[in-house]
Amino acid sequence: MSAHFNYLRAFSIVVCCIACLVPGAYAQKQSGRSAFTARLVNIESTLKEPFRFNASLYNGSGRTQLYEFQALAPAGWNAVFRTEGSQVAGLRLDSGRTQEISVELSAPPLAKPGKFKVPVIALSAGDTLRLELEAVVKGSHSVELSTPTGRLSDEITEGSKKQILLTVKNTGTLPLEGLELTSQAPANWSASFEPSRIDRLEPGKTQQVTAMLNVPDKTIAGDYVTNFTARNEQANSAAAFRMTVKTSLLSGWLGILVILCSAGIVYYLIRKYGRR
Repeated sequence: MSAHFNYLRAFSIVVCCIACLVPGAYAQKQSGRSAFTARLVNIESTLKEPFRFNASLYNGSGRTQLYEFQALAPAGWNAVFRTEGSQVAGLRLDSGRTQEISVELSAPPLAKPGKFKVPVIALSAGDTLRLELEAVVKGSHSVELSTPTGRLSDEITEGSKKQILLTVKNTGTLPLEGLELTSQAPANWSASFEPSRIDRLEPGKTQQVTAMLNVPDKTIAGDYVTNFTARNEQANSAAAFRMTVKTSLLSGWLGILVILCSAGIVYYLIRKYGRR
Protein backbone atom coordinates (compact mmCIF):
# COMPACT_ATOMS: atom_id res chain seq x y z
CA MET A 1 0.00 0.00 0.00
CA SER A 2 2.80 2.38 0.95
CA ALA A 3 4.72 1.54 -2.21
CA HIS A 4 1.67 2.23 -4.36
CA PHE A 5 1.16 5.60 -2.69
CA ASN A 6 4.78 6.54 -3.21
CA TYR A 7 4.49 5.61 -6.88
CA LEU A 8 1.48 7.91 -7.39
CA ARG A 9 3.23 10.70 -5.56
CA ALA A 10 6.33 10.36 -7.71
CA PHE A 11 4.20 10.35 -10.89
CA SER A 12 2.46 13.56 -9.83
CA ILE A 13 5.79 15.25 -9.19
CA VAL A 14 7.02 14.26 -12.67
CA VAL A 15 3.87 15.66 -14.29
CA CYS A 16 4.26 18.93 -12.42
CA CYS A 17 7.87 19.21 -13.50
CA ILE A 18 6.94 18.68 -17.13
CA ALA A 19 4.27 21.35 -16.85
CA CYS A 20 6.79 23.80 -15.47
CA LEU A 21 9.36 23.03 -18.16
CA VAL A 22 6.84 23.14 -21.04
CA PRO A 23 4.20 25.67 -19.93
CA GLY A 24 3.00 26.44 -23.44
CA ALA A 25 2.01 22.90 -24.22
CA TYR A 26 0.23 22.48 -20.90
CA ALA A 27 -1.61 25.84 -21.24
CA GLN A 28 -2.73 24.97 -24.73
CA LYS A 29 -4.18 21.71 -23.53
CA GLN A 30 -5.96 23.42 -20.67
CA SER A 31 -7.28 26.33 -22.73
CA GLY A 32 -8.92 24.17 -25.39
CA ARG A 33 -9.66 25.08 -29.02
CA SER A 34 -10.19 28.59 -30.40
CA ALA A 35 -13.81 29.64 -30.73
CA PHE A 36 -16.01 32.36 -32.23
CA THR A 37 -19.38 32.30 -30.44
CA ALA A 38 -22.46 34.40 -29.69
CA ARG A 39 -25.12 33.98 -27.03
CA LEU A 40 -27.87 35.16 -29.42
CA VAL A 41 -27.53 34.06 -33.05
CA ASN A 42 -31.07 34.97 -34.17
CA ILE A 43 -32.32 38.58 -33.93
CA GLU A 44 -35.54 40.08 -35.27
CA SER A 45 -35.81 43.75 -36.26
CA THR A 46 -37.28 46.17 -38.79
CA LEU A 47 -35.36 47.70 -41.68
CA LYS A 48 -34.98 50.95 -39.76
CA GLU A 49 -32.64 49.41 -37.17
CA PRO A 50 -29.43 47.37 -37.64
CA PHE A 51 -29.19 43.82 -36.31
CA ARG A 52 -26.67 43.90 -33.41
CA PHE A 53 -25.04 40.66 -32.28
CA ASN A 54 -22.66 40.37 -29.32
CA ALA A 55 -19.99 37.77 -30.05
CA SER A 56 -16.87 36.47 -28.27
CA LEU A 57 -13.59 35.52 -29.94
CA TYR A 58 -11.33 33.15 -27.99
CA ASN A 59 -7.75 32.35 -29.00
CA GLY A 60 -6.87 28.85 -27.82
CA SER A 61 -4.14 28.23 -30.39
CA GLY A 62 -1.26 28.56 -27.94
CA ARG A 63 0.25 31.60 -29.69
CA THR A 64 -0.74 35.17 -30.59
CA GLN A 65 -2.97 35.34 -33.65
CA LEU A 66 -3.92 38.15 -36.03
CA TYR A 67 -7.59 37.70 -36.93
CA GLU A 68 -9.37 39.21 -39.93
CA PHE A 69 -13.18 39.57 -39.90
CA GLN A 70 -15.38 38.75 -42.87
CA ALA A 71 -19.16 38.55 -43.37
CA LEU A 72 -20.72 36.41 -46.09
CA ALA A 73 -23.80 38.63 -46.25
CA PRO A 74 -26.49 38.58 -48.97
CA ALA A 75 -26.29 41.15 -51.77
CA GLY A 76 -27.07 44.65 -50.55
CA TRP A 77 -26.38 43.90 -46.89
CA ASN A 78 -23.68 45.69 -44.89
CA ALA A 79 -21.65 44.30 -41.98
CA VAL A 80 -19.66 46.28 -39.40
CA PHE A 81 -17.42 44.82 -36.68
CA ARG A 82 -16.73 46.78 -33.52
CA THR A 83 -14.62 46.19 -30.43
CA GLU A 84 -14.38 48.53 -27.45
CA GLY A 85 -16.53 51.04 -29.33
CA SER A 86 -14.29 51.28 -32.41
CA GLN A 87 -14.95 49.88 -35.87
CA VAL A 88 -12.36 47.27 -36.84
CA ALA A 89 -11.55 44.96 -39.74
CA GLY A 90 -9.42 42.65 -37.58
CA LEU A 91 -7.43 42.45 -34.35
CA ARG A 92 -4.42 40.84 -32.68
CA LEU A 93 -5.33 38.47 -29.86
CA ASP A 94 -2.93 36.83 -27.42
CA SER A 95 -3.14 33.14 -26.62
CA GLY A 96 -5.68 32.26 -23.97
CA ARG A 97 -7.42 35.62 -24.26
CA THR A 98 -11.07 36.40 -25.12
CA GLN A 99 -12.25 39.54 -26.92
CA GLU A 100 -15.85 40.76 -27.13
CA ILE A 101 -16.91 41.62 -30.69
CA SER A 102 -20.04 43.52 -31.78
CA VAL A 103 -21.38 42.55 -35.19
CA GLU A 104 -23.84 44.98 -36.81
CA LEU A 105 -25.77 43.85 -39.88
CA SER A 106 -27.81 46.32 -41.96
CA ALA A 107 -30.35 45.16 -44.53
CA PRO A 108 -30.98 47.04 -47.80
CA PRO A 109 -33.96 49.47 -47.73
CA LEU A 110 -36.19 47.28 -49.91
CA ALA A 111 -35.38 43.93 -48.31
CA LYS A 112 -38.46 41.73 -48.08
CA PRO A 113 -39.58 40.26 -44.73
CA GLY A 114 -38.00 36.90 -43.97
CA LYS A 115 -35.00 35.09 -42.46
CA PHE A 116 -31.51 35.77 -43.77
CA LYS A 117 -28.49 33.65 -42.80
CA VAL A 118 -25.24 35.62 -42.51
CA PRO A 119 -22.09 33.59 -41.74
CA VAL A 120 -19.29 35.68 -40.20
CA ILE A 121 -15.69 34.49 -40.12
CA ALA A 122 -12.63 35.25 -37.98
CA LEU A 123 -9.69 34.25 -40.18
CA SER A 124 -6.05 33.84 -39.05
CA ALA A 125 -2.98 31.95 -40.17
CA GLY A 126 -3.89 29.03 -37.93
CA ASP A 127 -7.67 29.27 -37.52
CA THR A 128 -10.79 29.74 -39.62
CA LEU A 129 -13.57 30.34 -37.12
CA ARG A 130 -17.11 30.50 -38.48
CA LEU A 131 -20.18 31.86 -36.70
CA GLU A 132 -23.65 31.40 -38.20
CA LEU A 133 -25.92 34.41 -37.58
CA GLU A 134 -29.54 34.82 -38.63
CA ALA A 135 -31.33 38.15 -39.17
CA VAL A 136 -35.12 38.10 -39.27
CA VAL A 137 -36.51 41.12 -41.13
CA LYS A 138 -39.88 42.21 -39.82
CA GLY A 139 -42.37 43.82 -42.16
CA SER A 140 -42.79 47.59 -41.84
CA HIS A 141 -45.53 50.09 -42.68
CA SER A 142 -44.48 53.41 -44.20
CA VAL A 143 -46.11 55.94 -46.53
CA GLU A 144 -44.86 59.07 -48.31
CA LEU A 145 -47.09 61.92 -49.53
CA SER A 146 -45.70 64.35 -52.11
CA THR A 147 -46.22 65.58 -55.68
CA PRO A 148 -44.95 64.06 -58.95
CA THR A 149 -42.24 66.75 -59.22
CA GLY A 150 -41.61 67.18 -55.51
CA ARG A 151 -42.69 70.83 -55.71
CA LEU A 152 -44.96 71.88 -52.85
CA SER A 153 -45.95 75.42 -53.87
CA ASP A 154 -48.11 77.18 -56.45
CA GLU A 155 -50.10 80.34 -57.19
CA ILE A 156 -53.84 80.97 -57.21
CA THR A 157 -56.21 83.90 -57.68
CA GLU A 158 -58.67 84.79 -54.96
CA GLY A 159 -62.14 83.34 -55.49
CA SER A 160 -60.92 80.50 -57.72
CA LYS A 161 -60.06 76.80 -57.56
CA LYS A 162 -56.75 75.04 -58.05
CA GLN A 163 -56.22 71.38 -58.98
CA ILE A 164 -53.20 69.85 -57.27
CA LEU A 165 -51.80 66.45 -58.24
CA LEU A 166 -50.49 64.44 -55.26
CA THR A 167 -48.66 61.10 -55.07
CA VAL A 168 -49.06 58.53 -52.29
CA LYS A 169 -46.23 55.98 -52.20
CA ASN A 170 -45.93 52.84 -50.05
CA THR A 171 -42.32 53.03 -48.84
CA GLY A 172 -42.67 50.08 -46.43
CA THR A 173 -42.47 46.33 -46.95
CA LEU A 174 -46.09 45.48 -46.12
CA PRO A 175 -49.30 46.46 -47.96
CA LEU A 176 -51.16 49.55 -46.73
CA GLU A 177 -54.93 49.34 -46.45
CA GLY A 178 -57.59 51.99 -45.90
CA LEU A 179 -55.48 55.11 -46.48
CA GLU A 180 -57.56 58.26 -45.88
CA LEU A 181 -56.75 61.63 -47.48
CA THR A 182 -57.47 64.70 -45.34
CA SER A 183 -56.50 68.38 -45.29
CA GLN A 184 -56.03 71.26 -42.88
CA ALA A 185 -56.62 74.48 -44.82
CA PRO A 186 -56.77 78.20 -43.86
CA ALA A 187 -60.03 79.60 -42.53
CA ASN A 188 -62.91 79.55 -45.05
CA TRP A 189 -60.82 77.50 -47.52
CA SER A 190 -61.88 74.00 -48.52
CA ALA A 191 -60.27 70.98 -50.15
CA SER A 192 -61.59 67.76 -51.68
CA PHE A 193 -59.82 64.62 -52.95
CA GLU A 194 -60.36 62.19 -55.80
CA PRO A 195 -60.10 59.50 -54.60
CA SER A 196 -60.43 60.38 -50.92
CA ARG A 197 -59.56 56.80 -49.85
CA ILE A 198 -57.08 54.22 -51.12
CA ASP A 199 -58.31 50.73 -50.26
CA ARG A 200 -54.98 48.94 -50.76
CA LEU A 201 -51.47 50.00 -51.79
CA GLU A 202 -48.77 47.38 -52.34
CA PRO A 203 -45.12 47.89 -51.22
CA GLY A 204 -43.19 50.12 -53.62
CA LYS A 205 -46.34 51.19 -55.50
CA THR A 206 -47.57 54.76 -56.03
CA GLN A 207 -51.15 56.05 -56.27
CA GLN A 208 -51.98 59.45 -57.74
CA VAL A 209 -54.60 61.60 -56.01
CA THR A 210 -56.14 64.85 -57.22
CA ALA A 211 -56.78 67.54 -54.61
CA MET A 212 -59.14 70.44 -55.45
CA LEU A 213 -58.41 73.56 -53.40
CA ASN A 214 -61.06 76.32 -53.17
CA VAL A 215 -60.01 79.86 -52.24
CA PRO A 216 -62.86 82.21 -51.19
CA ASP A 217 -63.48 85.69 -52.59
CA LYS A 218 -61.83 88.71 -50.97
CA THR A 219 -58.92 86.65 -49.69
CA ILE A 220 -56.05 88.98 -48.89
CA ALA A 221 -53.05 88.52 -51.16
CA GLY A 222 -50.18 86.58 -49.58
CA ASP A 223 -48.82 83.11 -48.81
CA TYR A 224 -51.04 80.45 -47.22
CA VAL A 225 -50.20 76.87 -46.19
CA THR A 226 -52.50 73.87 -46.53
CA ASN A 227 -51.45 70.58 -44.91
CA PHE A 228 -52.40 67.42 -46.81
CA THR A 229 -52.26 64.08 -44.95
CA ALA A 230 -52.43 60.42 -45.96
CA ARG A 231 -52.94 58.07 -43.03
CA ASN A 232 -54.26 54.78 -41.71
CA GLU A 233 -53.79 52.93 -38.41
CA GLN A 234 -50.21 51.87 -39.21
CA ALA A 235 -48.64 54.85 -41.01
CA ASN A 236 -49.11 58.49 -41.92
CA SER A 237 -47.41 61.20 -43.94
CA ALA A 238 -48.08 64.93 -44.28
CA ALA A 239 -47.15 67.47 -46.94
CA ALA A 240 -47.26 71.23 -46.33
CA PHE A 241 -48.36 72.93 -49.57
CA ARG A 242 -47.75 76.70 -49.83
CA MET A 243 -50.18 78.65 -52.02
CA THR A 244 -49.53 82.26 -53.04
CA VAL A 245 -52.84 84.12 -53.44
CA LYS A 246 -53.00 86.98 -55.94
CA THR A 247 -55.73 89.57 -56.35
CA SER A 248 -57.95 89.07 -59.40
CA LEU A 249 -57.64 91.46 -62.36
CA LEU A 250 -61.25 92.59 -61.98
CA SER A 251 -60.71 93.41 -58.32
CA GLY A 252 -57.64 95.40 -59.26
CA TRP A 253 -59.49 97.49 -61.81
CA LEU A 254 -62.35 98.04 -59.40
CA GLY A 255 -59.88 99.26 -56.82
CA ILE A 256 -58.32 101.67 -59.30
CA LEU A 257 -61.80 102.90 -60.30
CA VAL A 258 -62.71 103.55 -56.67
CA ILE A 259 -59.50 105.51 -56.16
CA LEU A 260 -60.11 107.61 -59.28
CA CYS A 261 -63.72 108.29 -58.28
CA SER A 262 -62.61 109.36 -54.82
CA ALA A 263 -59.98 111.67 -56.27
CA GLY A 264 -62.56 113.15 -58.68
CA ILE A 265 -65.01 113.83 -55.87
CA VAL A 266 -62.34 115.57 -53.78
CA TYR A 267 -61.29 117.68 -56.77
CA TYR A 268 -64.92 118.66 -57.46
CA LEU A 269 -65.49 119.70 -53.85
CA ILE A 270 -62.32 121.78 -53.83
CA ARG A 271 -63.31 123.55 -57.05
CA LYS A 272 -66.84 124.16 -55.86
CA TYR A 273 -66.26 125.32 -52.31
CA GLY A 274 -62.72 126.55 -52.55
CA ARG A 275 -63.78 129.86 -54.15
CA ARG A 276 -65.96 130.91 -51.21
